[in-house]
Amino acid sequence: MKTKSKIFATAFSLSVAFFSAQNGNVKKHFLDLDGTSTNVKIQPTMYGIFFEDINFAADGGLYAELIKNRSFEFDEPLTGWKQPNTKTLSPNLDSGFLTIITDKYKTNKNYARITVWNDKNYSLENEGFRGIGLHQGEKYDFSFNLENISGNISAVNASLVDENGKVISEVSTIIKGGGWQKYSLVFAPKSTVEKAKLQLTFTGKGVVNMDMISLFPQDTWKGRKGGMRKDLVQKLYDLQPGFLRFPGGCIVEGRTLAERYQWKKTIGKVEDRENLINKWNNGFAHRLTPDYWQSFGLGFYEYFQLSEDLGAEPLPILSCGMACQFNTAELVKMEDLNPYVQDALDLIEFANGDSNSKWGKIRTEMGHPKPFNMKYIGVGNEQWGEDYIERYKVFEKAIHDKYPSIQIISGSGPSPDGEFFDYGWKELKKLNAQIVDEHYYNSPDWFLKNADRYDKYDRRGPKVFAGEYAAQSVGVVKPDNKNNWQTALSEAAFMTGLERNADIVTMTSYAPLLAHADGWQWTPDLIWFNNLKSYTTPNYYVQKLFSNNKGTDLIKISENGKVLTGQNNLYASAVKDSKNGETIIKLVNSNAEQTSVEINPKNLKSGSKMTKIILTSLGLSDENNFQIENIKPVEETQVLKKGKILVDIPANSLVVLKIK
Repeated sequence: MKTKSKIFATAFSLSVAFFSAQNGNVKKHFLDLDGTSTNVKIQPTMYGIFFEDINFAADGGLYAELIKNRSFEFDEPLTGWKQPNTKTLSPNLDSGFLTIITDKYKTNKNYARITVWNDKNYSLENEGFRGIGLHQGEKYDFSFNLENISGNISAVNASLVDENGKVISEVSTIIKGGGWQKYSLVFAPKSTVEKAKLQLTFTGKGVVNMDMISLFPQDTWKGRKGGMRKDLVQKLYDLQPGFLRFPGGCIVEGRTLAERYQWKKTIGKVEDRENLINKWNNGFAHRLTPDYWQSFGLGFYEYFQLSEDLGAEPLPILSCGMACQFNTAELVKMEDLNPYVQDALDLIEFANGDSNSKWGKIRTEMGHPKPFNMKYIGVGNEQWGEDYIERYKVFEKAIHDKYPSIQIISGSGPSPDGEFFDYGWKELKKLNAQIVDEHYYNSPDWFLKNADRYDKYDRRGPKVFAGEYAAQSVGVVKPDNKNNWQTALSEAAFMTGLERNADIVTMTSYAPLLAHADGWQWTPDLIWFNNLKSYTTPNYYVQKLFSNNKGTDLIKISENGKVLTGQNNLYASAVKDSKNGETIIKLVNSNAEQTSVEINPKNLKSGSKMTKIILTSLGLSDENNFQIENIKPVEETQVLKKGKILVDIPANSLVVLKIK
């Protein structure tokens, strides 16, 4: 497939070049590239990652656990589990049955009590997350906790079976002694299966208790036991992100305050973390997902660790005492806000405190004595109105009184304009807010027309975090939205405007990040995956080209003295990279016809080599998929003569020029 893709890309590039040579009517633009310092630095945080546990992004996705509801904690404790030969209205003397025992004094309160009457007939199965993905030739760590209660059960037998019930791997272990014990085994599947399931049987009759039934690939990111899915983290790493925002999103707020994300419940031993229903389990009528829960195996410690792995600044977002305003809009009274504020202060200590501090000690015990050096924290997700501003003031004062160097992210609500947006900005300016988070989900046309959005912003006001954005091919919250080339191209045009205004815009991130092909709630999304593999969208490649080529210093590129914001469907930004000695130009042509540019550089050291990276597709509705990524960058190099730079820009394309 890769070879096919390369042939297609090369043929397409050659056809564009041929067309350019034959067509004498191609419109030509004369651009001035001025290397004079603008005194505007491109922040290392300019392009980052927004992570939210939506679309099975954590459990069933980035977090590599393959067993759903491994500790029977869902509201319906047998969700994900089946007993094929057990009947409800029967003593099941010909098989066996499972009951749930609850210890209300524990955070992980449930476990399964299994009674086996006939070991030839009783079995327990788990379906995984829309199936269990297994790769031939790889190994999988299987473990469970078991307490032998009574009878003569001598062994637990585990099998992985494919969609047709064929066994592809099986293991067995002898049960020893009394009390709770952990058992660990290794599966080695004989074939690759996308939707396998786990089967458990027993040798002997009796009663046992079981909990934390778990299955992980050994080949995780950095080989960590119980870690993250390698192919997904690699795609994040390849973005070279400047920051990682976590854990969301609306799950920060929760549908109710009781269901908000509480970071303290996501650290410590994985088996002691309290499970919680995911806000997105019933967020949209078109994709009801009652089996969507959070195990918090991917918790705040793991998010900080992932940020470190990616070379990205950690950016946690915390509840400000307001449940999601699209749901219950439940509020904490001002006199009861202190525990929420204390959570923020304690988180800073967890991330940055020394090993002698209360929360720094917990981080150390988890395996990271060195502080994570967190610089940013977000207060609320996308709250709006007077209630938000009132609570933000309390957080801001408490955080900066104790940690004055921490940068606080505030929010302007879920929309890029309107009464609440205007009110939020007005009040946050009065409060000298540091960074304001703006969100925009809109049509491709909106993104094209708003490439000059930040040209008009007050340079004396707060900085901007473009924290969530994505072009919607059909409409916001529409299940038929596609990650097609039209959406990606419009985002590229918009991003030239973000980059040109790097004195105002210091952080940006596309959203949402991940989506399971069988478990999504929201479209479009940057990276799609199933149980076996993943693919990146045209939108991903736009993000990657900007992030991998962000440079260090903004310079000016213009036509007739004006910045390019869509005149004649042309958009542009330019930077210098002082580290690599490069000049980098990003050009977007949103016209259905190719164009040509003649770039006149001045006040620049003229380079002799130019790398041209082209991202384009023949059709605006074209997409990538699991079989082939048709839309991906094509790179070519050429030797430059001194003086002007002549470049052909294909129709509907993003072109990155790197001159050295």
